Amino acid sequence: MTPHETARQKIVSEWRRKADTDLAVAERLMADEGIFLNAAAFHCQQAAEKYLKALLTHWDIEFPKTHVLAALVALVESRDDVLARSMLDVIILTPYGVDLRYPGDRPDASADQAREALRLARLVRDKVVPLLS
Repeated sequence: MTPHETARQKIVSEWRRKADTDLAVAERLMADEGIFLNAAAFHCQQAAEKYLKALLTHWDIEFPKTHVLAALVALVESRDDVLARSMLDVIILTPYGVDLRYPGDRPDASADQAREALRLARLVRDKVVPLLS
């Protein structure tokens, strides 16, 4: 393995570890009977974003510093359009990355929205992680 590949794999591992942590936090928050729905939705968006960035890093595809999941999915599409289409619904998580964090920007996440956010974050994980090895 070249030094570039070794460095890239280290960064991929870091993205994945951070994504796994965000997903675990979201799962724990969801277990508290809907008390922390906004925080759970936020961590779902963060997990999905980081799994996508791990994949793009693995593929050696540069990406902008962004929380906009549509931009990241579009970059995935440049390499694998079938995979990108299978994860397209994840773009609905984008507002949870910023808008839910500040008052007045967006209504709070409902229990149904938070459950859907968790489902989508898990979907991205399940699609991306097998491709990282």
